[in-house]
Amino acid sequence: MKVLLLKDPKDKDSGPDPYIKELGSYSLEATLIPVLSFDFTSLDSLFEKLSHPECYGGLVFTSPRALEAIKICLKEKSKKEAWSNSLKQMWNIKPTYVVGKATASLVEEIGLVPQGEKAGNAEKLAGYICSREKPNSSALLFPCGALKREVLPTVLREKGIPLESLTVYQTAQHPDLHESLSSYFSQQGIPASIVFFSPSGVKFCLQHIQKLSGDLINQIKFAAIGPSTAEALRGAGVAVSCTAGSPTAQDLAAAIHTALHPQRCSGPQ
Repeated sequence: MKVLLLKDPKDKDSGPDPYIKELGSYSLEATLIPVLSFDFTSLDSLFEKLSHPECYGGLVFTSPRALEAIKICLKEKSKKEAWSNSLKQMWNIKPTYVVGKATASLVEEIGLVPQGEKAGNAEKLAGYICSREKPNSSALLFPCGALKREVLPTVLREKGIPLESLTVYQTAQHPDLHESLSSYFSQQGIPASIVFFSPSGVKFCLQHIQKLSGDLINQIKFAAIGPSTAEALRGAGVAVSCTAGSPTAQDLAAAIHTALHPQRCSGPQ
């Protein structure tokens, strides 16, 4: 059975994509189609803020792209040296809050220690942060995308925990998206399941998928990586067959397997 994953492939240098691997363990044939492209912005401002850890109570990351922005900054030799020589150690005295394993692993790559990765979504991470931070303490620095959801900032604001947001990337539709989708459907046919990884993915893909699927769309089990994506699908009138328990390849693969085989809920063979 075929599964279409609407996400970027994992960096080739870090081995096979975990989603393809996990779905393969359930004998599901997965294909990736990149949905989004990203333009990084305000990188000088980002590094300026990172250069003054004494001004902040910690860091918050809810997206791997925010870490990519930092990694772009650190490609510059002088900035990399400043980070390695002192800034990294100064930030490590403070908490670095993250959502999900992918973001946590990128935090580790730049030498920081992630906290809260098991929260799974921004709402739960906000609760985790509130349990650990005191009101009216130093602001947490939150590098984020232009399309960030307001759940986390709103919860922290209501609890009196200062958060300083900085937009470091803009999200746009991948230039090859519609061509890639058309090619997939013409060559592979209708997949058993289609997985969305962001509300932006729903916005950019869904209408084209509906057109390509036609009357066969009811055969497709639509899946979401998390609650905000599931909410976007339902808001667009799509029945969501399953949502990953947490944003990991293992949880997503298990949820899709159960949705496709409701009578057979055993693990991978």
